[in-house]
Amino acid sequence: MEAIQTTTALTEFQTRPEQYRHWKLELEGSIARLSLNVQDQDEGPDYLLKQNSYDLSVDIELADALQRLRFEHPEVKVLVFDSAIARVFCAGANIYMLGKSSHPFKVNFCKFTNETRLGIENLAEGSGVRTVAALNGTAAGGGYELALACEQIYLVDDGSSAVSFPEVPLLAVLPGTGGLTRLVDKRKVRRDVADIFCTVAEGFKGKRAKQWGLVDDFFPRSKWDEKIAEVCQAASDNSTRATDWQGISLDPVRMTITESGLEFDHVSLQLDEQSRTATLEVKAPASNAPTTAEGMLSEGCRFWALQAFRELDLALLHLRMDYPGINVVRLVTTGQVKDVLRLDAALFEHREHGFVKEVLLHMGRVLRRLDLTAKSFYALIEPGSSFAGSLFELALAADRSYMEIPEEGENQVALSALNGGSFSMSHGKSRLQNRFHGEESQVGTVLEKIGQSFDAEEAEEAGLVTMSLDDLDYEDEVRLALEERASFSPDALTGMEASLRFPGAENCDSKIFGRLSAWQNWIFQRPNAVGPKGAITSYGQPTRPEFDFNRT
Repeated sequence: MEAIQTTTALTEFQTRPEQYRHWKLELEGSIARLSLNVQDQDEGPDYLLKQNSYDLSVDIELADALQRLRFEHPEVKVLVFDSAIARVFCAGANIYMLGKSSHPFKVNFCKFTNETRLGIENLAEGSGVRTVAALNGTAAGGGYELALACEQIYLVDDGSSAVSFPEVPLLAVLPGTGGLTRLVDKRKVRRDVADIFCTVAEGFKGKRAKQWGLVDDFFPRSKWDEKIAEVCQAASDNSTRATDWQGISLDPVRMTITESGLEFDHVSLQLDEQSRTATLEVKAPASNAPTTAEGMLSEGCRFWALQAFRELDLALLHLRMDYPGINVVRLVTTGQVKDVLRLDAALFEHREHGFVKEVLLHMGRVLRRLDLTAKSFYALIEPGSSFAGSLFELALAADRSYMEIPEEGENQVALSALNGGSFSMSHGKSRLQNRFHGEESQVGTVLEKIGQSFDAEEAEEAGLVTMSLDDLDYEDEVRLALEERASFSPDALTGMEASLRFPGAENCDSKIFGRLSAWQNWIFQRPNAVGPKGAITSYGQPTRPEFDFNRT
C-alpha cells in the first residue's frame, strides 16, 4: 500500500490574543469588539492579503477569540465586529491563496471557516452573547458571510460601501461556505431578490441593501459611532448571558508529536500509514473528578470535560488538515464506565451554571466537528472501554460500532442524561434521535435505562451498537471491515457518509455542510474555476477566464 500523505509541518491551530496579527480584541464592560486588520506574513505564504481578505491564519485567530470570550470573559454580553481599515470591512477569502492551494486544503479551509461562523451563531444561541456586524466598509463574499453569521447587520452609508456576493460572476464558484443558505434560510431574503444579488458583482449599498433585507439598517458616517453604540447598548440589555461566575484562563493544550502520531493528556492519535488508518483514543475522567460546579470551575481549563474535548478537537483538526491520507479512524476509549457516568450526572445537574453550560456547549461543538469530518469512523468497544454517557456519543457518531463479547469479564456501555439532547447534531437532533430515525419510541425506551449497563448482546438488541461479536470472531471481523473500508474510493465514501449521517429534515446548518461536501467540493475541481484558464486561476491576470459552457 502507498504511505499516507502527510504535510511537512503540522498546522498551528493554537494562538493567544497577544500573538494575534489580524484581529484586535478590545473589551469595554459588557461589550467586546473584534476589529479586523489583516496583515501580510513576514515569511511563508507567497500571496498578499489585500483589503482584509483572509486565509486560514485569520480564522484560527477568530476561533481562538470566540473561545476566550466564552471562558475567560463571562462579563461580555455583546460581540461587535468591525474593520480597522477605512472603507473595507472584509473582502472574503484571499483568492490568490485559493488559487495556490491544493483541493483538499480548499475544502478543509472552507469547512473550518464555516465551523467558525457556526461558532459565532452558537455564541448567540447557546451562550446568550448578542452579535453585531458593524460594516464600516464594503463586505464582499466571505466578508459578508461573516456578517451573516451575526444576529444584526448594519452598513455605513458613505457612498461607496456595499455588501456583495461576487463569487458567481467573478470566480465561477458559489458562496459555498454558508452564504447562499444563510441568505435565504436565515435572513429570509426572497429567492428572486437573492438571485439578482448573487449575480451583481458590485453588490448593493445602504438603501437597497436594507430594502432587500441584506442588512438591518444603514447609518451615515457622521452618526455611525453614535448609532452603533446605541445598538450595542440595546443588545447588552437584551442579553441572556450568565455572568455569575469568574472567567478562567485557557492555557495552551499540551501536545507531543511522536513518530507514530500525537499524544495529549487524555487523548491519543496513533497513525498507521501502511493501512491508511488511525486510532483515536479518549481516556475517561479520574474517579475523583469534581462533581460540584465550584469544584469544576476551580480546575479551570484542566477540568476533564473541558481539557479532554479541547484535545479531541485539536486531534480532529490535525486529522483533517495534516493527514489527508488517513481514511479510516478507530474510535476507542479507556477507563471506567462508572467514572464517566458519575461526572456526567454532575454536569447535567449543574448544566445551568455559567461555566458548566459553556463546557457542555464546547463538548457539543467538538462532537459536531467529528460528525462533519470526512473520515470513516468505527467505534471499537472492547473490555476496558469507557463508552458511557458523553463518551458514548463517540460511538453514536461513528459510522459503525463493533462490540466484543468477552469470554471472561465484562464489556459494557451505558447512557447518561446527557445523551438525551445535551449534544445536538448539526440538524438539531440528538444522536440517539438520529440513530433511531423512524423509531422514535426506541429513544424513550433506552433513555429509561439511564445509568444502567448494557452488555454486548443487550446493546445490539437495543440498537445501540451495530454488531456484537464473540471474542473468537471479533478480531478477524474488525480487521476485515477496516481493510475493506480503507480500500474504497475516499471520494465515494465522503459522499456516502455525508448523505447517511444526517437522516430526516434539514436545517440551515446541515444544508450548509451538505452543500459544502457536495457542490463546493465538485465546483472547486471544475475547469471553469481552477482549470488552466479558469476564473480563480485567471484572477488578477490581464486575461479573462474561458468557460466550458456545456451545463451539467
